[in-house]
Amino acid sequence: MNLLDHYFPHLTDHQRQQFRQLETEFRGWNERLNLVARTDVDNLEERHILHSLGIAKVVEFAPGSSVLDVGTGGGLPGLPLAILFPEVKFHLVDSIGKKIKAVQEMAQALHLTNVTAEQTRAEQLRPKYDYVVSRAVARLATFHTWIAHRYKPRAEAAPHSGLYYLKGGDLTEEIAESGLKAQVIDLSSFFAEEFFETKKVVVVTV
Repeated sequence: MNLLDHYFPHLTDHQRQQFRQLETEFRGWNERLNLVARTDVDNLEERHILHSLGIAKVVEFAPGSSVLDVGTGGGLPGLPLAILFPEVKFHLVDSIGKKIKAVQEMAQALHLTNVTAEQTRAEQLRPKYDYVVSRAVARLATFHTWIAHRYKPRAEAAPHSGLYYLKGGDLTEEIAESGLKAQVIDLSSFFAEEFFETKKVVVVTV
């Protein structure tokens, strides 16, 4: 967990312990379900946990606010963010039941009382949220149609409410296609590892 300590020096001992346990739990589930590519599991801290926490370099979720993680898969980016922001409520959704079962079990093992995980699609949800997060589950234009009505009204929403979407590569065409007013922030501004050279957070505020 040296990378996390390096980039997030203010972690509590409890959070450090939770991140270590998340890595252990995730590896165990990955052997059964293939949550991420087997070849990638050796780089779990850098390519999955730290990558998920890239969102926290871009936005500080307000205490008491709510975050929807769409297409969470094995709980990314939701679980790492939930450890980092214990006073924020996280709702992790995915259409694949066995992955959600793994996420529920991991959240329980880590005593993450601020996490709920549900097998559903974003467009079927009724609650409203302050923030939406996700890791590259679809092109921006498609993805935004799923979540466009999931935000709290601006008057009720937390500061910097909106979408924080982890993507890679050149997004010029994809953003133009979406017609959205989006800001692209390079994760290489925060993380020195080669993996982050092409990684970005796309921000679409409400």
